[in-house]
Amino acid sequence: MEHLINKRVKDIEISGIRKFFNMVADIEDMVSLTIGQPDFPTPIHVKEAGKDAIDSDITTYTHNAGLLELRQAAADFYNKRYNIRYSADSETIITVGASEAIDIAFRTILDEGSEVILPGPVYPGYEPIIKLCGAKPVHADIRNTDFKMTAGLIESLITEKTRCIVLPYPSNPTGVSLTEEELREIATLLKDKDIFVLADEIYSELVYGQQHVSIAQFLKEQTVVINGLSKSHSMTGWRIGMLFAPDYLAKHILKVHQYNVTCATSISQMAALEALTAGIDDAEPMKKEYARRREYVYDRLIAMGLDAIKPDGAFYFFVKIPRDGLRSFDFAMELVDKAGLAVVPGSAFSDFGEGYFRLSYAYSLDTLKEGLDRLEGFLRNSLAKS
Repeated sequence: MEHLINKRVKDIEISGIRKFFNMVADIEDMVSLTIGQPDFPTPIHVKEAGKDAIDSDITTYTHNAGLLELRQAAADFYNKRYNIRYSADSETIITVGASEAIDIAFRTILDEGSEVILPGPVYPGYEPIIKLCGAKPVHADIRNTDFKMTAGLIESLITEKTRCIVLPYPSNPTGVSLTEEELREIATLLKDKDIFVLADEIYSELVYGQQHVSIAQFLKEQTVVINGLSKSHSMTGWRIGMLFAPDYLAKHILKVHQYNVTCATSISQMAALEALTAGIDDAEPMKKEYARRREYVYDRLIAMGLDAIKPDGAFYFFVKIPRDGLRSFDFAMELVDKAGLAVVPGSAFSDFGEGYFRLSYAYSLDTLKEGLDRLEGFLRNSLAKS
């Protein structure tokens, strides 16, 4: 009866990141630099708050939008960190991770035939949802703009069907972010147009040497902000996301959220409340360590003669494959077979990622050293044979 399955579901695929990770996961003596999973444990006091929630029987449904005190903490966090005021009561929704927030936002604002402009290369979690909504993803080629979405690129792709612009910064897979001036230019272009912005800011607390700026500071009435605690507090498995939107929009997103999941897990919400209050600065020591790893990996990559932009944030390098014409999947498989090293093929991040590979530095320095030693040896042997 497979012919009865929704065609749009049949036409989408499992994320290329996960597909490649699963393919190499069971290979012996493999060094994997594939997954964007923080290698730090969830802070102890946050875990204790989760345990206390269980012991205190905080195990029931909550308000659909989340516990009011958690929504207030989330709104206070955005006001304190990024100077944007959101109402805890009507403009803040606690979601089951940032992924659910993306899903319910798109399902609220997209119609059949709508167009969504997003950068290419880009995290693969947007395009399938856009297609499931009957909308069309339109990629902006950012390879010649230092992997940045610019106002000029966006303007060249806007049509009467354009409904949304996706700004996922700091970026997965490139680590690049946008400056305040660049965001102001985009906001000026879009202001008063019937176009939404989906700003995925999940890596906002992992920005190096500068302060993260949200486009919602300049375009709040048209922007849906997505964030969460997976990266900042190493809480991937707790599945807590945050969605901020103006009240006229949030009240409709909340309906989709309600019928999708009812509410986020009460236990995780109590842990998140601890993270956003007593643990508001928990990301700082992790960020310092990521910054140290970033410098190490960058120096090693440049010493190998590889073309890589130093990331502004997150924990990825997006590296150009040094052999022209070699497809990224084939390059990644060669690395697996000949060096015992797994990275993510650039093609996992749309066709615009072809010719690159993504390397995650959310791993210990010992693991990074071993992985980069293997990469260096592989490149040396490849050049000797060419």
